[in-house]
Amino acid sequence: MAIRVVIADDQEMVRTGFRMILESQPDIEVVADVVDGEAALAAVAEHRPDVLLLDIRMPKLDGLEVTRRLSGTTGPSGSTDTPRIVIVTTFDLDEYVHAALHGGASGFLLKDASPAMLVEAVRAAAVGDSLVSPAITVRLLREMAPRTPAAQAARRPGEPLTEREREVVRCLARGLTNAEIARELFVSLSTVKTHLANVQAKLDARNRVEIAAWAWESGLAATTA
Repeated sequence: MAIRVVIADDQEMVRTGFRMILESQPDIEVVADVVDGEAALAAVAEHRPDVLLLDIRMPKLDGLEVTRRLSGTTGPSGSTDTPRIVIVTTFDLDEYVHAALHGGASGFLLKDASPAMLVEAVRAAAVGDSLVSPAITVRLLREMAPRTPAAQAARRPGEPLTEREREVVRCLARGLTNAEIARELFVSLSTVKTHLANVQAKLDARNRVEIAAWAWESGLAATTA
């Protein structure tokens, strides 16, 4: 089944370019492209996409507000109907991206990302992954993480992380993929996924980006094993 995508951006050239790139892939279908935040919410309600590519600065409702409104939305049966949200931005909007990640977005990429990276972003989001551009993610999280002891102590896991879980999180915060973490720690890919699932539950995190953000904010990412 094709990955259903909605594109929300107020620049026509961006929407057209993204649509052409994504529709060239046999496993991706663009079901709508819209010009503002209100239209994005309407398109999500109408089309039930798997992934929403969302600009930050748009008329009527910006990307942060759209993300906030969609985060945690559930259907009548209790299943989550919210699409995976990938924020599309420019590098000078670091603070907005950080806010979006905490608001529930699955990840982000830059508007000048390569076609291959755009496709990767959609496919990764559809399966629950999110660190599409690891180097940029690490730089943003490192620069935006609070540095004060009070901020670092503000969020604690419900249950202490094991040493192996801490190692996995450190690797994640450096921008490594699951496969790269497995190779570095000499464990299986399924073991890495299990550790990340346990960490996500302990932190009550929405996704792996939020785990990485916590690692930088808590100071764990800056420590050595």
